[in-house]
Amino acid sequence: MLYPSAEFAAVSQVDDLENAVATVEHQLNALNDALRERDAPAVEQRADQLHQALAAAVQAFVQAARQGGAPEALRLRLARASAQVARQREALARATAALDRAIDLLMPRQSPVGRVYNAAGLHEPMLRGGSLNA
Repeated sequence: MLYPSAEFAAVSQVDDLENAVATVEHQLNALNDALRERDAPAVEQRADQLHQALAAAVQAFVQAARQGGAPEALRLRLARASAQVARQREALARATAALDRAIDLLMPRQSPVGRVYNAAGLHEPMLRGGSLNA
């Protein structure tokens, strides 16, 4: 049997965990919206808020673990949110890599002076003091 103060603490802890998970989910949805709208300042702001919400949720779950654990349903919700964050991070990494490749093709890092392009479109250094064969 739980004593009233212990029961209150347990209910309060579950409420804190629920609020922490709900905040993470809300921030994740807000970040999804900003990404969909391609609003770079909002993406940055929402990503920072999501990071803070995740840190707070992890801290709340660590505290709950020290005091007996967290309900399974809340652990699963946090795990799903964490998996969604990982999927977003992976998608952003792929998009960034594709953008970097496109920029590298359009604007090579080295000056084009002294470079020629071969049949495959790749650049090769020009030989100094020699002649080019066509």
